[in-house]
Amino acid sequence: MKSKRTPLRPSPQKGEGGFEKRSERGVDRKSDAPRGRGPRPAPVEAGEAGEGVPTAAPAAAPRRRSGPPAIGRANRGNVARSGKLIAEAKPERLQKVLAQGGVGSRREMEEWIAAGRISVNGVTAVLGQTVIPTDKVKIGGRLVNLRFTSARVPRIVMYHKPEGEIVSRDDPDGRPSVFSALPRIRGGRWIAVGRLDFNTSGLLLFTTSGELANKLMHPSSQLVREYAVRVLGELTDEAQKQLLAGIELEDGPASFASLEDGGGEGANHWYRVTIYEGRNREVRRMFEAVNCTVSRLIRVRYGPFQLPPQLKRGRVRELTDAEAKLFVRELDKAIAPPPQDPESA
Repeated sequence: MKSKRTPLRPSPQKGEGGFEKRSERGVDRKSDAPRGRGPRPAPVEAGEAGEGVPTAAPAAAPRRRSGPPAIGRANRGNVARSGKLIAEAKPERLQKVLAQGGVGSRREMEEWIAAGRISVNGVTAVLGQTVIPTDKVKIGGRLVNLRFTSARVPRIVMYHKPEGEIVSRDDPDGRPSVFSALPRIRGGRWIAVGRLDFNTSGLLLFTTSGELANKLMHPSSQLVREYAVRVLGELTDEAQKQLLAGIELEDGPASFASLEDGGGEGANHWYRVTIYEGRNREVRRMFEAVNCTVSRLIRVRYGPFQLPPQLKRGRVRELTDAEAKLFVRELDKAIAPPPQDPESA
């Protein structure tokens, strides 16, 4: 049946000005030849490469991606956070990776591993175990993100702790916590560098790096802690000599590195003391051992950090990236082991 818009017409025969029959050879869509309008390859004469069959063009070498590996959703699981391929990422100790991620200090992570609270790929972790970015680490059944060695500068905060706050997140008595005064962070948590007693005020440091916190607290770092102490009772010359020479406590001997008179009279007499350790209530117990009671205790220095006079109680001051980077670099130099003499080896 004919249509007004598209009337049927007989197909034109070959040679009558109609369309010629298309070539039966398929189109090679993988060819490197340019598509669209362009110069066609010259025909091959018979006898040059067989019986009129064109020679195959040499296959082009595959292009290689240059530069760093791609990072994105499509490459997740193949590329570590550092940008290196998983195959190139070196395994690191579990406690170190968790500390770098801000989960806690390395010492805390070792205690959690020993207690069986951490699993790797569904198996309870053991001390000394290494992990790679593809491993699934859970703490108490909760998945955590692994953070391998990164060049990112850790955040460091100085806090002027007032009396009446506890250095803990969980307190059964519901006492105020120092962590409630810190700025909020995403992808990590604040780690306290050491502790201060509930009735002790002064400088308290926090960082997002468990590795840095471990360096600051480890005895090998030899970072001095300075306190301003107000005592009740007379501190005789003999008692001062004992505190400097060393006295025996329940958990071992202890001594002050320095002890200076800070002035005052009677119940308001102050002293400045320095110590290289951070044992529980160590300063108070040392004065009690010579029959003096500490009525007030303020930490005014921790290593190179001095309590800023303008930093009021309950306030924080965060170091800039430049200050944090400089401090980390100087700390690494200070605690680096001295080079060994080849002659004495």
